[in-house]
Amino acid sequence: MAFILTEKNTIANQYLAELRNIEIQQDRMRFRRNMERLGEVMAYEISKTFAYEQKDVDTPMGIANMQLPKERIVLATILRAGLPFHQGFLNCFDKADNAFVSAYRKHHKDGTFEINIEYASCPDLNDAVLILVDPMLATGASMHMTLQKLLENGTPKKIHIATAIASTSGFNYLKRLNAKASIWMGALDDELTARSFIVPGLGDAGDLSYGGKLQE
Repeated sequence: MAFILTEKNTIANQYLAELRNIEIQQDRMRFRRNMERLGEVMAYEISKTFAYEQKDVDTPMGIANMQLPKERIVLATILRAGLPFHQGFLNCFDKADNAFVSAYRKHHKDGTFEINIEYASCPDLNDAVLILVDPMLATGASMHMTLQKLLENGTPKKIHIATAIASTSGFNYLKRLNAKASIWMGALDDELTARSFIVPGLGDAGDLSYGGKLQE
């Protein structure tokens, strides 16, 4: 299943527009908050796919019959760019377990690159709903490698992959290798440069969130 959030007119369009806007991007706190808010909206949409069960809740006036999610959720992200987006999901799924992976791309002069995973912390995934979030899905290689690393910790009952902006080629690559996963996108952009930057995209989400420039 593939879902593009901005295909429908909602407030999420404003959050994504501000994330892309080169002038608004100068305010790092607003950039992080917009990424967080986009994560909150996407988490709400994903929650519609969960299994629910009826629970009785005591109120000051009686008992309310409520339908509550019964899934065990694991939220996973790639450091460091994924942290604000991840926090948006965690704001909604506040009882979720969490997983973190340190991965980076090392670029070579000929335009190629290699992906290195240095660290992964993940709880048991057996029978859990795994939601892997990262703001940018460019080639799809980092996301796929991260997912394979996480799956060393068990077999989830369902996998959701969520991103703010994806490239068409990255989406197709990830879907081909992970046919059973549901992919959730804020927007789908057609162009990917030779150095694997999405166009129009929004730039480097990690630098825009926290400043600086990682060594390549």
